[in-house]
Amino acid sequence: MTKPRNKRYKQRSGGGSRIAAVALLATILLAVGLYFIMSPRGNPPSPPQPSRNAANLSPTPIPEAGRPASPVAPQPGVSVTGEAQYPHETTSKEEDNKPAISPAGVQGKLAIIIDDMGSTLQEARALAGIGLPLTFSIIPGLHSDRDVAGFAARSGIETMIHIPMQSKGWPQRRLEANGLLTSMDDAAIREHLGEYTREIPTAIGVNNHMGSEFTEHEDKMRVVLEELKGKGLFFIDSVTTPRTVGARLAREMGVKTAKRNVFLDNEQNGAYIRGQLAQAVRMAKKNGTAIAICHPHPATIATLVETLPALAGQGITLVPVSQLVR
Repeated sequence: MTKPRNKRYKQRSGGGSRIAAVALLATILLAVGLYFIMSPRGNPPSPPQPSRNAANLSPTPIPEAGRPASPVAPQPGVSVTGEAQYPHETTSKEEDNKPAISPAGVQGKLAIIIDDMGSTLQEARALAGIGLPLTFSIIPGLHSDRDVAGFAARSGIETMIHIPMQSKGWPQRRLEANGLLTSMDDAAIREHLGEYTREIPTAIGVNNHMGSEFTEHEDKMRVVLEELKGKGLFFIDSVTTPRTVGARLAREMGVKTAKRNVFLDNEQNGAYIRGQLAQAVRMAKKNGTAIAICHPHPATIATLVETLPALAGQGITLVPVSQLVR
């Protein structure tokens, strides 16, 4: 009888071990499950963000300003000292050409007029090489005025007549010998205008070269605008005086017109010119259109070559100025 008792004891002992092992395993699994259930779940780490460098920005916008910041921003057409720069004597408070207010993101149109053209063909070729729409404004009587006009016509570049007009500084300030003076009678003014159009017959419009005195005289400007209307030419007011009557009188007389918004190169350095071009871009985006004027100086040409191709990526379309007159 002793052996059966021992056998039953061993059986009970082996079964108890198995039960204990199962219970231990269950306890471990329960603890692990509770751990995952009760532990806070953190958000997965965010993937690293690419740095904002030049490679991520397309295209690189034109700098807001190319000069050290000053307490008072300079007026377009006026130096930081407040003095007007040659060849434009002064400027008015900028009045945008405002056909409509453009919503954010809508493209703007910008026309760039190159004043004082006609001295050399080299300047014209360099500007034409940019391959974008510009408008040449040629001073009649300059050494290469007809050559530049012919080159522009063959290159599909729009041309204007840059009419010399009396400034407030005349005669101390030089004026071309064929310029318009306030002392001229109506017949003399008409005769000069006829000479201009014969010299540059491809021109489709005009703007004033200097003229801070002449453009303030409504009687003289009326004669000019009557002639332009008869010849089908538009008038761009360069706004060299805040008291110009040019654009206002042109509208009243039914002559297509517009106003200059920004002078780009009153200072001959690339940083300043880029800053002024950025201002013109902002105006074009805000108002739908803008007109800038500059000159064929080496620094200006180099800066335009560098910056103008990037404007399309900023929502700006370069157009001949004839597209912005109304």
